[in-house]
Amino acid sequence: MDYKQFISLWFAEDIGDGDHTTLSSIPAEAIGTSRLIIKEEGVIAGVEVAKEIFHSFDPELKMEVYIQDGTEVKPGDVAFEVTGKIQSLLQTERLMLNIMQRMSGVATTTRRYAKALEGTKTHVLDTRKTTPGLRLLEKEAVKIGGGMNHRIGLFDMILLKDNHVDFAGGIAKAIDRAHDYLKAKGKDLKIEIEVRNFDELNQVLEHGGVNRIMLDNFTPENTKKAVEMIAGRFETESSGGITFDTLRTYAECGVDFISVGALTHSIKSLDMSFKAVK
Repeated sequence: MDYKQFISLWFAEDIGDGDHTTLSSIPAEAIGTSRLIIKEEGVIAGVEVAKEIFHSFDPELKMEVYIQDGTEVKPGDVAFEVTGKIQSLLQTERLMLNIMQRMSGVATTTRRYAKALEGTKTHVLDTRKTTPGLRLLEKEAVKIGGGMNHRIGLFDMILLKDNHVDFAGGIAKAIDRAHDYLKAKGKDLKIEIEVRNFDELNQVLEHGGVNRIMLDNFTPENTKKAVEMIAGRFETESSGGITFDTLRTYAECGVDFISVGALTHSIKSLDMSFKAVK
């Protein structure tokens, strides 16, 4: 999948049959420059997406980049300048800002979590708790911030969660059916299974057939015990109720991954503006 397919939809949503304010007040031939000014400390993300937005709308717009994606920024920093038709600058401004502010917010939050894990073996993962239509951008922002993507959607990994297990009739049946399905479809996908307690964990350890075990809502003490039981046979992931304050505690239990929905579902956008250079 490619986010570029969404650009025309984003413009259609914002511009409709025309930006009548700009078209009525700015001469078509007028040329100018606008710069992206950072107004808050954080991690910038979306510069490359901004290039695509500008180029898609008006290939004659010229963008000079001063700060690349993934850079830590502070108020007053100028990330880039864009020169071209003023009508084009005004019509692309809000879409570009919405994308960059959102992505930079995700990257800033992720960088904070990633730094908290430094010195451990644990990586922070995102989830599918994303904004519809912006998932690819938000997950790209997670990577820019120093995190890792879990799965993009329902199509690139098998994740047997509690409802799947319950509806399938148990751990063993869910795993076996997943393998039968992959074989029948000729697909090679990793299989992860969620466990809610030690009884389910023991069933998975006895049955096998998975790549990763997700420890759902385990306490730190039980997480440490579970990791010792798994003993490197499968990848391990902690999930459920983990906050920034408890993140390091879970990492020190030895899990490979910690998935955090908050990286994408409850972030604050990074403040920035796109101003005319007079």
